[in-house]
Amino acid sequence: MRRVDTKMEMTMRIHPLFAALLAAHACTALAKETTLGEVTVTGTREGQALAETPATVGLVKADAIAQGKPTHPSQIMGQVPGVWVNVTGGEGHMTAIRQPLTTSPVYLYLEDGVPTRSTGFFNHNALYEINVPQAGGIEVSKGPGTALYGSDAIGGVVNVLTKAPPAQREFSASAEAGSHGWGRVLVDGGDAGQRDAWRGSLNLTHTDGWRDATGYDRQAGTVRWDRDLGDNALLKTVLAFSNIDQQTAGSSTLALNDYRYNPTKSYTPISYRKVGALRLSSAYDREQGDTLVSVTPYVRDNSMELLANWSLGYDPTVYTTANRSFGVLAKWRQDFAPMRTRLIVGVDLDVSPGSREENRLATLDTTGSGVAKIYRGYSVGSRVYDYDVTFVGASPYVHGEFSPVERLRVSGGLRYDNLRYRFDNAFAANAVAASTRENGGAAVTRYYGQSTDGTVSYQHLSPKLGASYALAKDADLYASYNHAFRAPSEGQLFRASSATSATLAQLAAQSALGLKPVKVNQYEIGLRGKAGGFDYQLAAYRIDKTDDILSYKDPVTNATQSVNAGQTRHQGVEAGLGFALAKAVRLDSALSYAKHSYEEWRVAATTDYSGKEMEAAPRLIANTRLTWQPAAAGRVQLEWLRLGSYWMDQANTAKYDGHDLFNLRGSWNLNKQLALYGSVQNLADERFAESASVSSGSMVYAPGLARTFYVGIESKW
Repeated sequence: MRRVDTKMEMTMRIHPLFAALLAAHACTALAKETTLGEVTVTGTREGQALAETPATVGLVKADAIAQGKPTHPSQIMGQVPGVWVNVTGGEGHMTAIRQPLTTSPVYLYLEDGVPTRSTGFFNHNALYEINVPQAGGIEVSKGPGTALYGSDAIGGVVNVLTKAPPAQREFSASAEAGSHGWGRVLVDGGDAGQRDAWRGSLNLTHTDGWRDATGYDRQAGTVRWDRDLGDNALLKTVLAFSNIDQQTAGSSTLALNDYRYNPTKSYTPISYRKVGALRLSSAYDREQGDTLVSVTPYVRDNSMELLANWSLGYDPTVYTTANRSFGVLAKWRQDFAPMRTRLIVGVDLDVSPGSREENRLATLDTTGSGVAKIYRGYSVGSRVYDYDVTFVGASPYVHGEFSPVERLRVSGGLRYDNLRYRFDNAFAANAVAASTRENGGAAVTRYYGQSTDGTVSYQHLSPKLGASYALAKDADLYASYNHAFRAPSEGQLFRASSATSATLAQLAAQSALGLKPVKVNQYEIGLRGKAGGFDYQLAAYRIDKTDDILSYKDPVTNATQSVNAGQTRHQGVEAGLGFALAKAVRLDSALSYAKHSYEEWRVAATTDYSGKEMEAAPRLIANTRLTWQPAAAGRVQLEWLRLGSYWMDQANTAKYDGHDLFNLRGSWNLNKQLALYGSVQNLADERFAESASVSSGSMVYAPGLARTFYVGIESKW
């Protein structure tokens, strides 16, 4: 049975089947803060007891999101052990889940089980395309999920759940104000009838930004309609959209002196990003006896116009990417009485036509030099990329599970992915030259390699095997092996790095077409349960990646090129702990200690990174929350974030020391209809970096948010 979060109260006018479905779903949402007894939907694409899931799944519940009122996904995702989401500007982010902090396509982002983007058009900022502040929960399945979900799911699968319609009419609205021109309005409500129930949510956000040129505007919304079709069938339709217009200087790095003493400064005020995302899906589920048939057709429309700040020094361009997707997720599930056997057979189909139009900047107006150079103005020059590319995927899979003895649950799965790109280039297969003139000086010419029209395809088998064992009523042990792969994305294949000559540019273009998929093996063991008011979830894992697609960064020019490395390794331990210290006081902690290393990577004859730790990969990630709820009407929470030190470059020559941050949030219900809430981010006003790296031999830092206040009022009726 699929998970839906709603209230238990039902009205007599609701159809009995519809009422039963809503009431059963409600039990999931209203479960106490325990690990066992939870039901998740990400593991098998439908409701499954967490105790019988041989994987580490982190849960962020709907009430945690509603109470926390996050202004950025980073403020809620860290509650899951081993998850680090940073801020790159506006609502942009990079993510680290059993991987270093990266923009690489190693995660799969879902909304109610439907991928928010096609494999070919990955976006590391995927959470800003989802209305996270009004979500009905978040599930993070850590490690590879390829056997069920296909390419992308290497570091983890992030499934954001929509809020289910209410059992009876309800509406709410909140208004917030805060530092740096922050303002947000959240509106939510819905109703239920005899066979229909619906909910709508709207998010309107504006901020001037705490750093120069970091303001943004956001409009996002979700509409969900659940329809009881009769004959044990239910139809769930979800329409979601996001529009974001932001200045992206938030991820712009600063030289050490400015980072320490002038962190609001920006060297790249000309950079910007405009994002549009629209998704429509309609999930049909019909359960009859021991059989479930599920079919979910969907359409997606994604577009982005971007002037990137990170490449202004070596490859200044402005570009627009777009893709539309048409697909279907279909599965059949059959349960058998012997040994509680379950068999799931399915197929995922995806057709995603897309395009890229990219222009070199013809002129740049700058001041200063080196890593502290400020980019004040520009003009757009000639076209350097102009192509259409269509991603097509057809992926059948099978999943089975059974219990040879009462306490043991064994599962396994196999998926076959047949993926291809059809490429149509507006340019001939010859390098395109384009020049940039800085402050009226001599023109600098670069060359952009072009691929010929054609098809690139990948086929792969991905197996998985796992088991869970109930040690006691409230404790279970699990272990698993998962194999995964990741096909190169559109940009990695067809948008190679620019070069200093036409010959080198064409070689880079041909090399990009030869990129191999990343292959991954993960071994994991875990223990979870509760005892005497103490909740725990412990896991240890090792991930070995071969043919890892890594971005080699030239230490002098800062130009990057995607290449297949030999092997990387990611291994660590994670712990999620919770304990009621007193009747009104609770302590929760999410801890992770891991090491990420280049096992084999010889970049050039004189450059060998084998044995080095990977950059932007802290060993320690910790989130601890002390919650005091003296009465049902009030709640105060103090949060301590600890990020350990990490290397800033691939050669391991410079290290960021890490940081400790404290956040405070609270709420008070004035009555049943009205509540006040507020928060203070970075309570101690600590200077810290959202990311730290080496550029042209110098250490540079993207400063994190200074002390910031938010207050709001919420009304319910």
